[in-house]
Amino acid sequence: MKRAKRLYILFGVLVAVCIATVCVLQYDQKQEDIQTSGETILTVDPPSVSALKWETESASLAFHKDEGWLYDDDEAFPVSEEKIDDLLAEFEDLRAAFIIENVTDFAQYGLDEPICTIDITTADTSYEIQLGDYSSMDSQRYVSIGDGNVYLAASDPLDAYDLELSDMIANDEVPSFDEVSAIHFEGPETYDVVWQEYTEDNTYTLCSDDVYYKQEGSDLLPLDTTAVESYLSSISNAGYDEYVTYNVTDEELATYGLDAPEVTVTVEYTELDGETETPGTFTLSVSRDPVELAAQATEEVLDESSSTTESTEETITAYARINDSQIVYKISGSSYEALKACTYNDLRHTEVLTADFSDVTGFDISLDGQVYTITSKGSGEDKTFLYGDEELDIASLQSALTAVSAQDFTDEAPTQKEELGMTVTLDSETHPKVQIEFYRYDGEHCLAVVDGTPFALVARSAVVDLIEATNTIVL
Repeated sequence: MKRAKRLYILFGVLVAVCIATVCVLQYDQKQEDIQTSGETILTVDPPSVSALKWETESASLAFHKDEGWLYDDDEAFPVSEEKIDDLLAEFEDLRAAFIIENVTDFAQYGLDEPICTIDITTADTSYEIQLGDYSSMDSQRYVSIGDGNVYLAASDPLDAYDLELSDMIANDEVPSFDEVSAIHFEGPETYDVVWQEYTEDNTYTLCSDDVYYKQEGSDLLPLDTTAVESYLSSISNAGYDEYVTYNVTDEELATYGLDAPEVTVTVEYTELDGETETPGTFTLSVSRDPVELAAQATEEVLDESSSTTESTEETITAYARINDSQIVYKISGSSYEALKACTYNDLRHTEVLTADFSDVTGFDISLDGQVYTITSKGSGEDKTFLYGDEELDIASLQSALTAVSAQDFTDEAPTQKEELGMTVTLDSETHPKVQIEFYRYDGEHCLAVVDGTPFALVARSAVVDLIEATNTIVL
């Protein structure tokens, strides 16, 4: 009897242990389901939101909607609607990776003193979202939405809300200059640039890549396409992300030198989006800080020979304004220097021979009183060059000739001995020949004359290389 009673007791204990084990397993399974459920804990409809504010350790910002979004502290501030949309999108479908229910100690999650508090107001509801500590173990942020629970958010809202006021500005748009029809420069030089498609009967250029020209009366002076497109890229990439004022007055423009800009460039362009073409006009004004500019001018007058008057890009303070915007941007010294480089000499070809070498059919080279003639036969890839009856490897001469480029443009006439003369014949009815001459100038430079017009000072070493390449062929 005692043995049977003992067995009943043991059986009862076993049943209790089994029941407890099942309960624990069910509880653990419930926790695991919640951790991996991705449950939506908050849904906010962005168009219904009428006010948004948040406070972090570094900023306290508030905005309200009245047709468009306005900054509470200054309604003149141009608010980025896109940025507001991005912020509200964080709570369109806020999901929790893990839920802690019936919390009594919010401090252990950093929610007694939240790192960020976000208030969202709609016509019907107000929400307060608090962001606490970051769980390094789970790589997620503790969040409270005011329902007594703590959540580990599947995505961290602080990534979006860790902002300053400057991050909320609606910066002026800089278009993509897909097709540029005209450019107007005012500043160091005032002139117009026009776009013209290249044709074989083009009388203005030897280079088939040329499409931009300086308008010079009824003449067109070819510009280097790469240089012009690089300049347009400098406009696009000047970095309009640091403003100094967002509500400049006409009187305040002088503070930034923008009442009389050093450079104003206006671009007429067409933006392409699939089959849609949108024409537009974009104007950029640029100036250096007037105080800096005046100080530099004074130093240069006092000591023209001193190299210490030259500003480095790091010491330059410069400003830019887009169209008639009330935003004034601070740009880097490198952007300022790039945008100031807009003269004809900045954008023209630097090569003494701008024609494509594939169009060259021969040379008459004058050297030390002798004239050497190089001809060619065939065309395209089958073209070969000849000196007399001997076939030539023209690579060294080609390399030396294409390497000669302007170091300093000049209209100074030659006064010293000719070092080398060259008539280049081309496969072109419009431009059958180009005359290039190099004259002594000083120990480091020669003066290049193209088609009878002084062109530029070029490196004497480059001319020496060209002479040596010629001697290799003819001697």
